[in-house]
Amino acid sequence: MDEDRTAATERTLPHPPEAVFAAFETPERLAAWWGPAGFTNEFERFDFRVGGRWVFVMQAPDGTRYPNENEFVLIEPPSRIVLRHVVPPLFTLDVQLEPVAGGTRLGWQQVFDDAGTAQALRHVVEPANEQNLDRLEAVLAAGG
Repeated sequence: MDEDRTAATERTLPHPPEAVFAAFETPERLAAWWGPAGFTNEFERFDFRVGGRWVFVMQAPDGTRYPNENEFVLIEPPSRIVLRHVVPPLFTLDVQLEPVAGGTRLGWQQVFDDAGTAQALRHVVEPANEQNLDRLEAVLAAGG
């Protein structure tokens, strides 16, 4: 892993890998938790298959809209999802789900195409990724 280009975190969730994976594979579930605290999502396209596109807009609490487009590169139920963010900032997100006692270890590696972009965004990306996982935990705890 190129640490200069990577924002990584991991978390143990008290849910089986199948439940965590399911939170990624349907647009309704994913829209409920994707993004930092307070953000909402409008999905335009969600084709959850290798080569499929996920096109959406994240809206910040202040109304700022952030267009996003991803391509699914690898899908291995219930253990791994790799997607490529195909609009700037360019990055690959690798989500790994590993069964552990009492739940799932979720590994999250966001690798930017260049170190300069990663360094410029690190102060935003790292806390945003943690908030994203907080929201995932809340949705899973609520049975979603």
